[in-house]
Amino acid sequence: VVYLVIFHLSFFMFVWSYWKTIFTSPASPSNEFCLSEADKEQYEKEERPESQQEILRRAAKDLPIYTTTASRAIRYCNRCQLIKPDRCHHCSACDICVLKMDHHCPWVNNCVGFSNYKFFLLFLMYSLLYCLFVAATVLQYFIKFWTNELPDTHAKFHVLFLFFVAAMFFISILSLFSYHCWLVGKNRSTIETFHAPTFRNGPDKNGFSLGCSKNLREVFGDEKKYWLIPIFTSLGDGCNFPTRLVIMDPEQLTVPSQNEPAKSSVANQSFPPRPLSESQNRLLASDCQWVESGPEEENVKTGAKKHIIVSLES
Repeated sequence: VVYLVIFHLSFFMFVWSYWKTIFTSPASPSNEFCLSEADKEQYEKEERPESQQEILRRAAKDLPIYTTTASRAIRYCNRCQLIKPDRCHHCSACDICVLKMDHHCPWVNNCVGFSNYKFFLLFLMYSLLYCLFVAATVLQYFIKFWTNELPDTHAKFHVLFLFFVAAMFFISILSLFSYHCWLVGKNRSTIETFHAPTFRNGPDKNGFSLGCSKNLREVFGDEKKYWLIPIFTSLGDGCNFPTRLVIMDPEQLTVPSQNEPAKSSVANQSFPPRPLSESQNRLLASDCQWVESGPEEENVKTGAKKHIIVSLES
């Protein structure tokens, strides 16, 4: 009876997670990331990339964007005609921009991203348990097959086939599931593993990592009782994410007088300059420190930059 309960429960959760992964539509950027009609028309008329970037910078001034392209340009999708939020990428298969895109999975015929990444992880976990259960159940008959204790019937070939299929799927899914568990712990997507996101201080593959426990909460939510159930509990809106290092624009800093300590200028700054969602504020609320780096060697009047870095302890 116990075996039957475990079998039906694992199979039900496997099917439920698989269903949610397939039929959950990929989340796309909100309308605030779309250019206005005037900016869009002006952008299309401009032929110089510098002028186009100036239009994008003006439009992205108040958007929660901290990453750029490798050439320090605003990330813009010409296909969808919108400014890409952080961690957003265009999927050529779905022909849309997907928030926190991880990859396009042919096994589910859908993009795996912000809206269904938790479902995808649960699908891997429950399929792993299902294959393990099948292999463990058939193992005794598989041993009898090799010791010639199994009756000479056609069923022994079925047992042999079932055991090898379950074992092979278990090994392959285990490697994939382990890899994605590592990604969750590091708060990276598959795309970010190969191409580190570029912040204003340069590429940083750990730029979105807040520590293992907070990274886990960002995907599975605050309430642990819902972690193993395929319902959406991820934190945030998918358009903006708390970052490990956030660098403020030098134009938004006030230059302190020579006799005034540099730290006094920090206390009056509203930080970060772009809005964070309520869930992000919860992730950033605990154990955060304000750390100020020293001024650069160049004179402040010549346009030298001062950086304010938020250091988040794991």
